[in-house]
Amino acid sequence: MNELIERLQKNFDAYDFKAQKPALGFIHVPKEKAEMMIRHLRDFEGYVHLSFFTTIDYIEQGIFRLLYMLHNYDTRHDLGVHVDIDRENATMQSIHPLWAQAADYQRELKEMFGIDFPGSPRVDESFMLESWVDIPPMRKEFDTHEYVQRTFFPRPGRETNEPRVYMKKKLYPDAEG
Repeated sequence: MNELIERLQKNFDAYDFKAQKPALGFIHVPKEKAEMMIRHLRDFEGYVHLSFFTTIDYIEQGIFRLLYMLHNYDTRHDLGVHVDIDRENATMQSIHPLWAQAADYQRELKEMFGIDFPGSPRVDESFMLESWVDIPPMRKEFDTHEYVQRTFFPRPGRETNEPRVYMKKKLYPDAEG
């Protein structure tokens, strides 16, 4: 894997490689070179399977970190490709021409995080949240509690319990204090 990493660093300005296990590593690539590097990994390095595609919200740093997880069946290696994009202008080139299933991942990321993938099929259609009008629910600034209070009415008979106190009463009903 070391030779591959050296080629990626030289040809695509990839950086910050971390080997998690002998057959699992992660590497960063600049946004502008991500699609070219992912295409190269698929076409020339044997990483023909897109295992999954997701994102991590680093609100404090003002970025989304996209993670493309690729698998090579011949070497049985997995390589995670990290791409940092700006939260305020969250757009990324689509990889659906490389793997058809990427279009579904991209629709999900558009709906849940607000990341746009121009040109991706059906990217603007609802994926799971029909008629959703609030900010994307997986963004860290989304306040789930406030949304629930605003959207749903309180049901009678429900009470909130402090877990430690509740379990103490359940486990030791005869204990005092």
